[in-house]
Amino acid sequence: MGKIEKGNKKLVNAWAIYDWANSAYSLVITSALFPIYFNAITKKGDSSDVVFLGRTFNSDSLQTYSISLAFLIIAALSPMLSSMADYGGHKKKFMFFFSTLGAISCSSLYFFTSLDTLWIGVFGSGLAAIGYAGSIVFYNAFLPEIAEPQDQDRISAKGFAVGYIGSSLLLIFCLTMILFPQWYGNIESGYATRLSFLLVGVWWFGFAQITFNNLPDNVYNRKPEGNIFSKGYIELRKVWIELKDTPRLKRFLACFFFYNMGTQTVMYVATLFGTSELKLKSDILIMIILIIQFVAIGGAYLFSSLSKRFGNIRALGIAIVIWIFICIAAFFCNKKYGVDEQNMFIGLAAVVGLVMGGIQALSRSTYSKLLPDTIDHASYFSFYDVCDKVGTVLGTFIFGYINEFTGSMRDSIVMLALFFLIGIILLMRIQKLNTLNPVVV
Repeated sequence: MGKIEKGNKKLVNAWAIYDWANSAYSLVITSALFPIYFNAITKKGDSSDVVFLGRTFNSDSLQTYSISLAFLIIAALSPMLSSMADYGGHKKKFMFFFSTLGAISCSSLYFFTSLDTLWIGVFGSGLAAIGYAGSIVFYNAFLPEIAEPQDQDRISAKGFAVGYIGSSLLLIFCLTMILFPQWYGNIESGYATRLSFLLVGVWWFGFAQITFNNLPDNVYNRKPEGNIFSKGYIELRKVWIELKDTPRLKRFLACFFFYNMGTQTVMYVATLFGTSELKLKSDILIMIILIIQFVAIGGAYLFSSLSKRFGNIRALGIAIVIWIFICIAAFFCNKKYGVDEQNMFIGLAAVVGLVMGGIQALSRSTYSKLLPDTIDHASYFSFYDVCDKVGTVLGTFIFGYINEFTGSMRDSIVMLALFFLIGIILLMRIQKLNTLNPVVV
């Protein structure tokens, strides 16, 4: 297939619908129902300990460790896979494989019924994370191929907004099964929750087919020769050498590594913090998660507008500063300081939603704009993805370890604030470089 028409409305919509498909995993499995369900299965009375693979874990930390391991695996694999995909021209095939793995793994959680099937809960959620993370690197790599640089902020924001809407609709439907069982023949709440996991897999796989049926494969008509595995590593080395000659890209990746470490960790542990630290009821937590989703839609477009007015780097700086204040406020979200924990947490959730959508959309489009003139988009996005995934590994592991060691998630939040602080310091270095030699960001 020859070059595609950048900005083609049908193509852009097909690309964005994958956010609609996979965001059901991010919301229902990662943020809303699965952490609460896992907590209900593994915690008995005042005990938070659970035995897995012969070792006793704090059940909250076990969740963060499984996420860390999943992202460590995909961080190790994605550079090789991405280079192979670029060299062989098969981004869409790799994306399909990981997407299908993620959907099947989500569906497998239907069989996680008790501590006897804890291994299904841990491995199923871990493989779902691998499928999600693996597909995203190839999905992101299509952005510079379907959109002109001046449109990438808007289209990136559109993808996230579509994802927030789609996943929220599915979550609301799942909640009706749990909260209004009489509408569905008085089904038991645990069964309704497990059925929700199955629906996530069906939703993800089904809507993803719209994307796969419309996105092109092998845009640049590449014809691989020789050993594709060794060629993949050769491509990686070439990209690494080119990165050394792109100071803005290098500095952005360093900055992104730290502030994204904080962002991703918050996304994965916010529900755990509400459940275990603040002892909030599950219905309140789910309401808070929905608030985050709907506010995030506006946040994605708000920060897209800010980037047009102030530039991507300044807009990202605004988002990071807000994240720092969120962490500080979360640390003091404690009734011993005379605050209403529930209302304060709801307020913080609204602010999290505002910056969560904005910082994710802007990060993707900023990186895309900083790429050199190349057709090796998947290889370049693999470096972006490695920074993302390694940061998630370290962030979730450190959060879980500090929680297990000190017995308090508030101590872990201090480390998150430090991640964002380092991120804003590194962002200033990019801004200084832009002042000396301005570019589109």
